Amino acid sequence: MMESMLETSARLLELLSLLQLKRDWTSAELAGRLDVSTRTVRADIGKLRSLGYPVDARPGVAGGYRLAAGTAMPPLLLDDDEAVAVAVGLGTVATQRLGVEETSLTALAKLEQVLPSRLRRRVEAVREATSVVPGAGRPLDLAVLSAVAAAIRGHERLRFGYTKPGGGEGARHTEPQRLVTWGRLWYLLAWDLDRDDWRVFRVDRMVPHTPTGERFRPRVISEDDVVEYVVRRVSKAAWKYRARVLVHAPAAEVAAKLRIPVDIEVVDESTCQVELGSDDPDRLALWLTQLDVDIEVIDGDELAAAFDRLATRFHRAAGGASTR
Repeated sequence: MMESMLETSARLLELLSLLQLKRDWTSAELAGRLDVSTRTVRADIGKLRSLGYPVDARPGVAGGYRLAAGTAMPPLLLDDDEAVAVAVGLGTVATQRLGVEETSLTALAKLEQVLPSRLRRRVEAVREATSVVPGAGRPLDLAVLSAVAAAIRGHERLRFGYTKPGGGEGARHTEPQRLVTWGRLWYLLAWDLDRDDWRVFRVDRMVPHTPTGERFRPRVISEDDVVEYVVRRVSKAAWKYRARVLVHAPAAEVAAKLRIPVDIEVVDESTCQVELGSDDPDRLALWLTQLDVDIEVIDGDELAAAFDRLATRFHRAAGGASTR
C-alpha cells in the first residue's frame, strides 16, 4: 500500500513537471511519457486539481490538458540547469538598482534552501568568478512599470506626471505604444495626445495617474522601428555638442561601424556626411578615430578643437617614443 502511494506521488510530480514544461499536452502524449493508461492520466489530473493546480482540459479525440494560471502561484519544478540559471539570475538582479533587490534576495534564499549541494556548488562557482559594477541610478518602481505595461497591453490611454531632465514637472496624456529597455533604464514610446506626435519618456520619471479606461487603437509601428526611434531620440536628447563630419568611406560601411543610429547622408559611392554628437567633444573625437578612415569636420567648432588637442597629444606621444 505504501509503495503504491509513493509511486502515485512520484508520478504526480512527474506529471506536474511535464505540464510546466510546455503549454499543451494530449492525453496520449502524457500517457506515453508516464508509461500509464489515459485513464490513469485522467485520474492523476483529478488529483492535481484537488491539490489546487488549475489544469484545463480540452474535450474530443485530440483533447488534452494545459496548466492554467490560477489564483495562487503553484510550486515550480525545475531541472538542474534551470535551477542554476534562476539562482544566478536572482543573484545578479539583487545587485542592481531596480527596486527589487529585497524581493530577489528573499526568492533566492527560498531557492537556495532546497538546492542540492551539487547545484549549490555550481551557483557558488559562478558567483566567485564574477564581479559586478554597481549601478548609481535611481531604483525603478515596479508598480510604475507594471501600470505602464498594463496600459500598453489593454490599449488604454495613460495619464501621468513627468519630471523633465531639468527638474521641471508636467502632466502628460498619451497612448502608450511600447516599453524599451536600454542598459539600466526603461523608456516608454507613446503618442502624445497634447502634442500630436511621438514622444519618449523615461519610466523612472513617470508617476501614473488613476486609469480612466479610455481605449485607443494602436498605431502600426514595427519592433525594429520602435527600438531605432527610441535610441535615436534618447541619444540626441543627451547631446550637449553637435557636429557634422565628412567621412571618406561608403555610407553602408560607416553605418556598420557605428553602434548607435545616426543621420548618414550619402555624398557619393565613397563618401558620406554624418551628423552626430556627444556631451564630451574630446571623447567623440577619440571615438571617431576608431572608424579608421579619413574625416573632415564640416560643422562643429568644439569637435574641431578636440581633434586639434588629440593630434597634439598623439604627436607628443609619438615624439617621446622616437627619442629613446
